Amino acid sequence: MTHRAVAPVILMAVLVSLVATGCSSVEYWKDQLTLPSRPAAAVQPQAAPQQTGAAPRSTTAFGTKFEEDVQLARTLTEEFWQDRFQAAGKTYRPLERFVAYSGRNGPSCGGRPALPQNAFYCPIGNFVAYDQTWMRSLWKQLGDGAVYVIIPHEIGHSIQAQLRSDFSFNVERELQADCYAGGALKGIIDAGRLQADPGDDEELLDNLAAAGDPDDNWMREDAHGTPAQRQQSFTKGFTQGVDAC
Repeated sequence: MTHRAVAPVILMAVLVSLVATGCSSVEYWKDQLTLPSRPAAAVQPQAAPQQTGAAPRSTTAFGTKFEEDVQLARTLTEEFWQDRFQAAGKTYRPLERFVAYSGRNGPSCGGRPALPQNAFYCPIGNFVAYDQTWMRSLWKQLGDGAVYVIIPHEIGHSIQAQLRSDFSFNVERELQADCYAGGALKGIIDAGRLQADPGDDEELLDNLAAAGDPDDNWMREDAHGTPAQRQQSFTKGFTQGVDAC
């Protein structure tokens, strides 16, 4: 992803098809996705990411390194939600902290320790934390789409907390966060803040598939949804906006 505008027409058409069919074949959709990119203007990379406090308004920088993509995903997503809350006459509560950790050295949440290979939102303290070693490996292996799925998803949980959303099953909470992530990304694109690089559409679906559950057991306390369910929820937000979530 580069921090400029993108024409999302082809991606939109393909994602609409995904919502309509609910197709479970990840490889099939990978073959169908083609998103043209535009040449990026020559701009300077963003400064090193801040780990605490409210995210600053971004400028004309774009992510070329892992740290820059992480900060941009956080900043742009929070900007999107701040604007949405303001338009609704509400006050958005920005994250208090945005914490990078490694392995088991992360912050606890309500007495529960941080886990390796994980990212999470903690309502106690209103912060997002992520295993930077794990996320960096996803960024390298699956592309920067990993960052633009995971971070908006976790910020989606902060939106649920602010809206005091209630769910019968954890999987409902997780799939709505996927939907919020898709809607936020579309809003950022519509605002002209991101430009797609070749393969970004495939990366988004790959990352959602990689994070899917092996079965459709909604009774599990940690259920997040199958690959197809996660792709479809993200796509619903992307094509219909966050109000559809």
